[in-house]
Amino acid sequence: MDSQRWLPLEANPEVMTKFVNCLGMKPSWQFGDVFGLDPEPLSMVPRPVCAVLLLFPETENYETFKKEEQERLKSQGQEISNVYFMKQTIGNACGTIGLIHAIANNLAHLEFEAGSALRKFVNETVSMTPEEKAAFLEKDESIRVAHESSAQEGQTEAPSRDEKVNLHFVAFVNVGGHLYELDGRKSFPIVHGKTSEDTLLEDAVEVCKAFMKRDPQEVSFTIIALSKNSN
Repeated sequence: MDSQRWLPLEANPEVMTKFVNCLGMKPSWQFGDVFGLDPEPLSMVPRPVCAVLLLFPETENYETFKKEEQERLKSQGQEISNVYFMKQTIGNACGTIGLIHAIANNLAHLEFEAGSALRKFVNETVSMTPEEKAAFLEKDESIRVAHESSAQEGQTEAPSRDEKVNLHFVAFVNVGGHLYELDGRKSFPIVHGKTSEDTLLEDAVEVCKAFMKRDPQEVSFTIIALSKNSN
């Protein structure tokens, strides 16, 4: 049972960028929409891209796949490098956990203000287990307050904390030349093969297509990229 519930975060790049800026990440990188999966719309996304977020519907098909995937990977194993991964124990916090996964695995690219609450959180939790990171987030007031404020800034009215929300965020990052799917509701990171700084967006989109293919009747998919600010 979730010990806490937050307001769901809208899949809105402006809100997300403002959220991480409030927590002390400098605006040298920003979130932006990915408007299509074909080469032309992908070519319009500012480069480089250091993380991709996917918002998708948690359907019965997905839950069945997730269970089968977990059993398969537990039996066959996967090689996981030094990835920052945390569990989700707070209801509706998947958006913030997706942002933390995107940022914590890209510290070499991103810049932070002195005293950044976000950088402080990552520094203090980096050597913790995924479960310990989750417990630490439950007590982090600065991130909770920024999340609650951001959740009310979207273009649509935020649902209540107790309303059932079947949309979920996951993050895709490049660590050590491998594409990782990071989902706090899963037991461990998922490795999706090789990637690079140049191909991260295209490689992540291929995995997003697999999510969509599993539920072709669903339309509630949103892809957001964390890109270098070209301004």
